[in-house]
Amino acid sequence: MSGRGTALIALGGNALVHEDESGSIQRQSRRAEEFATVIADLVADGWRVLLTHGNGPQVGFILRRGELAGASAELEGLPELPLWLAVADSQGGIGHMMALALDSEFDARGMPQRAAAVLTHVDVDPADPAFARPTKPIGGVMDAPTAELRRDSGWSVAETSPGHWRRVVASPQPQHVLEVEQIASLLASGAVVIAGGGGGIPVVRSQHGWSEVDAVIDKDRTSALLGAAVGIDQLVLVTGVDQVMLDFGTPHARSLGEVSAAEMAEHRKAGQFPAGSMGPKVEASLDFLAGGGGCAGITSIGSLRDALSGRAGTRIMTTQQQEAQ
Repeated sequence: MSGRGTALIALGGNALVHEDESGSIQRQSRRAEEFATVIADLVADGWRVLLTHGNGPQVGFILRRGELAGASAELEGLPELPLWLAVADSQGGIGHMMALALDSEFDARGMPQRAAAVLTHVDVDPADPAFARPTKPIGGVMDAPTAELRRDSGWSVAETSPGHWRRVVASPQPQHVLEVEQIASLLASGAVVIAGGGGGIPVVRSQHGWSEVDAVIDKDRTSALLGAAVGIDQLVLVTGVDQVMLDFGTPHARSLGEVSAAEMAEHRKAGQFPAGSMGPKVEASLDFLAGGGGCAGITSIGSLRDALSGRAGTRIMTTQQQEAQ
């Protein structure tokens, strides 16, 4: 097995739970097993893999369970469930499912590698303006009447697509991953590392140390920050399409293959990538490159293997990287 380098694969929260699904644990486990076969293929190819994932639907499920128990919670002595704890709970649960699926796949193939899930904390600025403007969708999709009821109960709710409403929460910028050195050590050992789940557990620092804060960090931004800090060769943000498109939804739509960071930044400036669509992934890719990371890619899970070999997906590189090829 020849070494291919290091790759950070960022899976979305909807990778395990699709929109308009009940999100059963059995279904999530089956999808984790499907992803494990793809990741095991990459490891067999010689890649060292760092895996991150979203958690929007799962956090919503956890919080909703707490709300449904609310009427009897006080009588039972159950504590109120804060958002930061739901982030931590989901990070542990998804990390477990992914690690177990990977270990099972490695074992079935007779491969010596094992997965390690790291509970990951991410420093944020308590003065980040995102705390005053919640924008990050979490939880399941609601219709308009349900959304109105949830708004009356104190939620911030937004229409994320026509007729589809979701809860939105603060999404501050990640500043630093606390466990970055430990994650790098595990990756260097040959483990497939699962980290930064849901963007990480948000914490703020004071003279007394770190404390939790209610927020959900964008997992692609954390992936970019973590990938650059660890020195990842290739960052791949997995989405539902094979390539990023310009003029999406118009007769002039066209796919992007290899593109320079400067050109991508110009497309973003021209409004090609909306905030509710491809915008965050493009911004995270550019942040990764600006932070000194290797090349960045955006593609679907089915094209992941080819994307890492430069044969598929949208591949974003600095001008210097392109000239060095």
